[in-house]
Amino acid sequence: MAYTIEQIAQALGGRAVGATDVQVSGVAEPADATPELLALAMKPEYAAHLPAGSARAAMLWGDADWETLGLEAAILAPRPRYALSGLSAMMDPGQGWGEGIHPSAVIDDSAELGADVTVGPLAVIGAGATIGARTVIGPQSFVGTDAQIGPDGFLREGVRIGPRVSIGARFIGQPGTVIGGDGFSFVTPEPSGVEQARQTLGDQGEAQAQSWARIHSLGAVEIGDDVEVGANCGIDRGTVRSTRIGDRTKIDNLVMIGHNVEVGEDCLLCGQVGIAGSAKIGNNVVMAGQTGVSDNIFIGDNVITGGGTKVLSNVPAGRVMLGYPAMKMETTMEVFKGLRRLKRLFDDVAVLKKTVSKSEQSD
Repeated sequence: MAYTIEQIAQALGGRAVGATDVQVSGVAEPADATPELLALAMKPEYAAHLPAGSARAAMLWGDADWETLGLEAAILAPRPRYALSGLSAMMDPGQGWGEGIHPSAVIDDSAELGADVTVGPLAVIGAGATIGARTVIGPQSFVGTDAQIGPDGFLREGVRIGPRVSIGARFIGQPGTVIGGDGFSFVTPEPSGVEQARQTLGDQGEAQAQSWARIHSLGAVEIGDDVEVGANCGIDRGTVRSTRIGDRTKIDNLVMIGHNVEVGEDCLLCGQVGIAGSAKIGNNVVMAGQTGVSDNIFIGDNVITGGGTKVLSNVPAGRVMLGYPAMKMETTMEVFKGLRRLKRLFDDVAVLKKTVSKSEQSD
């Protein structure tokens, strides 16, 4: 579908300039843009590549001098990357799936499907499940017994929703994600070496062979509104109470959230984050890739963790953390600087030792 520059600007809250009746049917990077595509030249360094393409129009930053860039029209956006959110939604061609219920889908007679629900090929919806209006259940997806999904949800290919999981409105689940698997919870008949090592900070006592007994997961998973979960994530059900994810939280690919974890609202969990059982995460927390969080601790509101951070103890609200173990970012940076200076320090000490040794010999 094609849109005029004026239509796009109005939809995004930007300002259309130049020949605002120019039509575009998609977007491209500046060097790749053809006349029918809108170039995304949202920074001066991106706009420098416009001559390599043949775009007639571009989305630019708020005070850009669009005419000197050789364009016929432009959209000026005060915050272009935010405008890109709406623009990408307008230009998204979708997955190409048909609407309605595919004949190969298996839907239990007791399941309740709202108006205009789409169920793709080979999808399975279990007994007592409730699917909100206009929700799309993608090919080969599974919705378990008594699970609930709110309106306008979107399950991509192969999403697995376990029994009794409750999900709010406008949920997005990317391919292969699993919500509501059993928690990783096991116990030994007698205190294990792991338990003793944790108490003593290293000494596991006299080692003895023990087998692990499984603790079943009786809870479920509760997910709020406007949550997105990336590809191949795992969110475990709770042992007794439910694992909970707050409204508007966004979860990247390959994130692991253990049983009984509580994640607040508006959090951002980047790729390969791992949160161990019963940890509690506040609101507006951002965890960069490969952040690890120990079990049974809390992280306060508005905390940010840098990539690869390992959080082993409670973190007060508002802290910026980095490193293993996690410390304030400025402290960790000083530690890193000290590590880089270690060899020079050792060399200096070696020289001093030789000097002292020679001085002692001369005495």
